[in-house]
Amino acid sequence: MAMDASEIERLIREGIPDAKVEITDLRGDGDHYAAMVESKSFAGLPRVRQHQMVYEALKGNMGDALHALALQTSVPES
Repeated sequence: MAMDASEIERLIREGIPDAKVEITDLRGDGDHYAAMVESKSFAGLPRVRQHQMVYEALKGNMGDALHALALQTSVPES
């Protein structure tokens, strides 16, 4: 079962409350998305840990309801 972009965004915002989230459906199939997630909570963390935080926020849906997620994370500039 595919996962809706708004559900992905909701889960990430619940798990990382200050996050600015942009979701793009890459193929229009509800299975392949790109996510840009910006959060102050990523400050000082390696990229791997930032991505782990996003996957944790998705509550086990990665690889199940959500097949593919191209993920970019960043810290706000100010």
